[in-house]
Amino acid sequence: MKIKIDFIENGTVTSVKGFKAGAVNAGIKKKSSKPDLGIIYSETPCTAAGVFTRNKIKAAPVIVCQNRLPADDIQVIIANSGCANAVSGQQGMKDALEMAALAAKKTRVNPASALVASTGVIGRNLPMDIVKQGIVSIELSENGGHDFARAIMTTDTVSKEIAISVNDGLFTIGGVAKGSGMIHPDMGTMLCFITTDAAVDKDFLSGMLRTAADVSFNMVSVDTDTSTNDTMIIMANGLAYNDRINEKTELAEAFQEALNEVCTYLAKAVAADGEGASKLIEVNVTGALDIESAKICARTIAASPLVKTAIHGCDPNWGRIIAAAGRSGAEVVEEKTDLSICGISLLKKDSAIQTGNGEVSKAMAEKIVVIDLNLNLGKASATAWGCDLTAEYVSINADYTT
Repeated sequence: MKIKIDFIENGTVTSVKGFKAGAVNAGIKKKSSKPDLGIIYSETPCTAAGVFTRNKIKAAPVIVCQNRLPADDIQVIIANSGCANAVSGQQGMKDALEMAALAAKKTRVNPASALVASTGVIGRNLPMDIVKQGIVSIELSENGGHDFARAIMTTDTVSKEIAISVNDGLFTIGGVAKGSGMIHPDMGTMLCFITTDAAVDKDFLSGMLRTAADVSFNMVSVDTDTSTNDTMIIMANGLAYNDRINEKTELAEAFQEALNEVCTYLAKAVAADGEGASKLIEVNVTGALDIESAKICARTIAASPLVKTAIHGCDPNWGRIIAAAGRSGAEVVEEKTDLSICGISLLKKDSAIQTGNGEVSKAMAEKIVVIDLNLNLGKASATAWGCDLTAEYVSINADYTT
């Protein structure tokens, strides 16, 4: 099936039929007037799936969601910023379960139909007294998606939201994400929530979400640190009344393509908003022997501190890129490798092209720096995203809790 994607202006999770959201400033983040506690609610039960951090240390909310997903009866997600509720012992698990139960009570749904997510400082317990008061005061509306997106932000400088309509309203997908530091996902991103009115089989939805994560959030690196709280959840309420999507239906490929589009948009937004970042880095690897080689090569280059600092300084020290590719684990043959930065060819089959450094440096001053590396060994390709490494990143993280 051919797919036509239209971006919905100011789109967010509540641009999708049947979803409401809201948020408040509960006071979890001290000295902040911004929202820090929010709810996404579906008027009808949803098929839902998730992917989560592979960090051996998992926050209590992650464990709660893993125990409840995939499922066909999810209606509520409650999320907070300011406290990760990670490495918080038995009390942390009790608080996560209570948050979910309170959100369920607020929306009058079964407690088992509620999911919970947290982000913020590790090793602290949630201030449940103000969390309880905050949940009661949240007002849900079809315009509340933007407030929810702001409520999950930590060091993010901008909210990250999108909604698309597929094939003239056949179905809609909306999404919000947060992430700025501690971003080198091994599943999805720090937090990402996706809504859709498509009807999708539970197990098939899980597979499609994993596929989307692999080509988007799993190809992003800000600082090579992975989080204890990485959570990516999709809720499908079926209000588009399409034939239920599974591997045998005509809509399967179209839904996957649309989901990939939403996730890639959000992943790039996370990379561009990396802590202290001034530039988005896009690394395109082609000609790899296989897809895994292409992915690991692209991701290694995007994550390299030396590449990131060179790009910050507009320094066309392209040897750092080749060195990162060579240590990535992918098959790389010097005599076959081509490299360009911002469309300017620098290496062709192991012969350096004498391009003036000034021309390349000027091109690298743009907000988006594109690296193209052709290994000329096969047909596989992959794209990864990152950001430059700045003094501001060090400043943010040196004073994070003080």
